[in-house]
Amino acid sequence: MPLKKKCPGVVSCADILALVARDAVSMMNGPFWQVPTGRRDGRVSNLQDALNNLPGPAFSISALKSSFAAKGLSVKDLAVLSGGHTLGMSHCSSFTNRLYNFTGKNDADPSMDPNYVAQLKTKCKPNDATTIVEMDPGSAKKFDMDYYTLVSKRRGLFQSDAALLTDSTTNAYVQLQLTNKSTFAEDFGVSMVNMGNIGVLTGNSGEIRKKCYLVN
Repeated sequence: MPLKKKCPGVVSCADILALVARDAVSMMNGPFWQVPTGRRDGRVSNLQDALNNLPGPAFSISALKSSFAAKGLSVKDLAVLSGGHTLGMSHCSSFTNRLYNFTGKNDADPSMDPNYVAQLKTKCKPNDATTIVEMDPGSAKKFDMDYYTLVSKRRGLFQSDAALLTDSTTNAYVQLQLTNKSTFAEDFGVSMVNMGNIGVLTGNSGEIRKKCYLVN
């Protein structure tokens, strides 16, 4: 029986999403962590609000650090949560500016491996808004440290990935994950909890949504 029917008005959609995210990572060879529950759902659902609060794929390291700091997250959280790009896909439109017209001179981003640029160009044409590619080619369905290996080789898909190499703290974290002293798996659960604590509603604030895609 679906949880919402079993426990009507008790379990929030916010908690369900946090638990599902944890379980999805765990099912893909990732860590399992304890998720604090008791969140309530917001009474506002606005796409532009969500976009305004998410760091963009073209963010510089300074923009990333400011975005994370504004939500109470540390530079380490930034380096760790970026590693979530080990899973999943991206539309070409999120990074084609790095391939075709980076400085307005029909050039590619010089911080990206030219061989990777050429490879991506075979899949993503200019103004392609529909094609998707793996963010971590070859292991996009497995939680592992390959993301950091790719970033270190200038094969991060987004500008925000490449930006990790431009800051001493985030670059040091990238380099650590390439060794046998990698802490990524344990760090990821901690940073996910930190992110899950952003703007939490409790008590009489918000609501428990009857349908997760609608406010009551």
